[in-house]
Amino acid sequence: MNADQTQQAIILEDEALRDGFQMETRIFSLEEKLQLFEMLKKAGIPRIQVGSFVHPKVVPQMADTDELIRTLGKQQGTVVSALILNEKGLERALGCGVAHVSMSVSISDTHSRKNAGRPAAEALESMTGLIRAALDAGLAVRAGLQCVFGCVYEGRISEDAVLEATEKMAGTGVKEINLADTTGMATPESIRHMVTKVRKQLPEMGFSLHLHDTRGLGLANMYSGYQTGIRTFDVCTGGLGGCPFVKGAAGNVPTEDAVNMFESMGIRTGVDLGATCEAVAFLEKTLGRTLPGRMKRVLEHQSGCC
Repeated sequence: MNADQTQQAIILEDEALRDGFQMETRIFSLEEKLQLFEMLKKAGIPRIQVGSFVHPKVVPQMADTDELIRTLGKQQGTVVSALILNEKGLERALGCGVAHVSMSVSISDTHSRKNAGRPAAEALESMTGLIRAALDAGLAVRAGLQCVFGCVYEGRISEDAVLEATEKMAGTGVKEINLADTTGMATPESIRHMVTKVRKQLPEMGFSLHLHDTRGLGLANMYSGYQTGIRTFDVCTGGLGGCPFVKGAAGNVPTEDAVNMFESMGIRTGVDLGATCEAVAFLEKTLGRTLPGRMKRVLEHQSGCC
């Protein structure tokens, strides 16, 4: 096997434990979270976001994020990350020993006020300072921008606002900026256009995409991102997820469907589809409902693997 064959063409970050769970009313126990993590790791998911440092009264599912990270400890071959939104979150991250964090803000004023309690410009200024503090503390940081491709409250987001925000994020010294279609309003064309713009502006920066499947365009948008040079994508087992501050927002692109799409085109993910579907089966049994992802049902009909 040559070097090209052993390298992953795509990096997937599964966010079921964070984005997926934050919308669920059924509280998952620490043991259930650990079980799902082990299933995702076994499937070969290279990056797993396990929670967020938010107030437990706002998102009860995330109350045990610190304990979960301490219990997981250092993982061989799997990047464990968590989401930070404010100063208290950074304090908690440093206290529990997580090494990789995502830190993001919205560039929609209305969404930012609902999500962070402050206008977008103010939130961005605060977050860039917080990112510098996290980097200085030795954390690996992925910066992120929410509502890049549109907002249900404001409609289209200014291209200039996106480019200005990415420039400011890049100025902190981060190596990756995540562009989020928080409300699921992106199209393959808007993905192509914006990704082309930011990669031209910051050719040395690593960009990733966080896509919601609200309008059924998640996989199409993902492939558009791939065609425009993106190689890292956020996904969610079973298609769980949404946004507490965006009514009607669907979950992220299902991990198993993304794996199937890329692998069927000869684009390596390094993720085992059957093992991923086992994780979907675990979630469906635990939640007592069928999840949006398609490939588990396809494999069930074809081989009864799940």
